[in-house]
Amino acid sequence: MNIREAQLEDVETLFYIRTSVIENYQSREELATLGITPKAITTMLQSDFRAWIAEIDGQPIGFSMANAVQKNIYGIFVLPAFESRGVGSALMQQAEEWLYSQEIEEIWLLTSNEPKLRAYKFYLHLSWIPAEVQANGKIKFIKKRPD
Repeated sequence: MNIREAQLEDVETLFYIRTSVIENYQSREELATLGITPKAITTMLQSDFRAWIAEIDGQPIGFSMANAVQKNIYGIFVLPAFESRGVGSALMQQAEEWLYSQEIEEIWLLTSNEPKLRAYKFYLHLSWIPAEVQANGKIKFIKKRPD
């Protein structure tokens, strides 16, 4: 598996992976209502966001995205056929390391407040700490920079 930084020409690949997931699925139309469009992602990648794509034999299989100003993991998604193979963990490590390299001491992410969901268990497994339930029902996880 190879992990590389996403480029502007990868925006459609990010959407393909994002709309291929089973858990937390959202269509392109649903994403657009949230302001997540190819144009928006292109703008993000030209600012304080970074994204990474995991590939096997040149085939994109997952991505992670982080924001240095907000100090958060914006998203992490893996194609269903490649789940439970360490792809998500490797992508998360890449995003965390980049955020910590920005001299950030504590990072965060939001996810569904459903402990039975895979994402919730995944974050716990990677030593993220549930911090607070948001008004929208999502839960904020935090992680401090390792010593």
